[in-house]
Amino acid sequence: MKLVHASGRLSHLGYCSNIHAGESWSAVRDNLQRYIPGIRDELVPGEEFGIGLRLSAAAVAELAHADALHEFRQFLEHNDLYVFTINGFPYGPFHGTRVKEEVYLPDWMDTERLRYTNQLADVFAALLPEGLHGTISTVPGAFKERVTTTDDVRQMADNMVRQAAHLVSIHEKTGRLISLALEPEPCCFLETIDESVDFFTRVLFGDASVALMAKLLSIDEHDALALLRRHLTLCLDLCHAAVEFEDPDECLARLDAAGITIGKLQISSGLRLTQVNAATVDRLQPFIDKVYLHQVVEHYKGELTRYTDLPEAIEHLGDSQEYREWRVHFHVPIFLEQLAEFSSTQYFVSAILNRHRQSPISEHLEVETYTWDVLPAELRTESVDQAIVREMRWVLEALS
Repeated sequence: MKLVHASGRLSHLGYCSNIHAGESWSAVRDNLQRYIPGIRDELVPGEEFGIGLRLSAAAVAELAHADALHEFRQFLEHNDLYVFTINGFPYGPFHGTRVKEEVYLPDWMDTERLRYTNQLADVFAALLPEGLHGTISTVPGAFKERVTTTDDVRQMADNMVRQAAHLVSIHEKTGRLISLALEPEPCCFLETIDESVDFFTRVLFGDASVALMAKLLSIDEHDALALLRRHLTLCLDLCHAAVEFEDPDECLARLDAAGITIGKLQISSGLRLTQVNAATVDRLQPFIDKVYLHQVVEHYKGELTRYTDLPEAIEHLGDSQEYREWRVHFHVPIFLEQLAEFSSTQYFVSAILNRHRQSPISEHLEVETYTWDVLPAELRTESVDQAIVREMRWVLEALS
């Protein structure tokens, strides 16, 4: 949906369709037809409604065909819907099977990630309304343990620059402006705001990247840098940032000072456990699942320690009776501040939305609670479409 700030600046709010299981285009299309019009009518009847579209590699390959694109454009037009952002993070299956660290593959060291993202952009250009800026969120480079050399970093950056050059070509040919948005996440190459600022300023906007962009587009380096800054942005996932114990004001200030555009705000909330010890473990069991990674960042005696998954954190905790705080990358409904004996990182979401209300942070806001089907049963007290409506209403109230 379209939100007009008091300053006159326009932003778009939607929810990410990755909450619905479906890897083929037919499954994605059926989910959109089943859920989106009803959710739109609950929230803004008679008004346009924006979609955050998730497309796997299989789905985008099917949608790339002219007939499928034509049919989907007609569906959008007849239902007053539009696509303003695409989630290009999960390449393959994302529900009902083990995802874990494989969700980052292929990563940006692999040209298959570049090919897939280019195809997403090509399809997106055929869907994006005229005059609207689009974003594609993507993996934060790679899973951290896979990046071992400076050559690995350079390979990732070169592929991202090539993607930016492809986006420039799309803009020149179609008039559709699309940016890539890298999404920092715990235990990934881009994990913290500091790491992201360093990579953008030193590598993506550095001399080697500028020279490659200039060569690819046959332009001078001043223009190349400007285009890199326009087409390579950051997706700020509020769950991820809160799990990393980021400060809301400081992370926004750091990105702004570095000239890094926040292409998309992903509005999500994670688990917050302010007092964890061995006695807490049993109550955490319902949050352990075989599908997703649930990274943990522990604050203990002034230090941060990171664990790749919840079972690993529990193992390291052992029989300790000393309290420490855990933040867990497990997306929980953003309208819940308390979850039985635990709390959520809703405070971080509220803080960022308050800043956005005062001065817009991003054109794109996307609610992304994709873990609905692995949530503990006591947190699934309503249907998925009712939960989406409730989350969206919570955001609208926070921004009003």
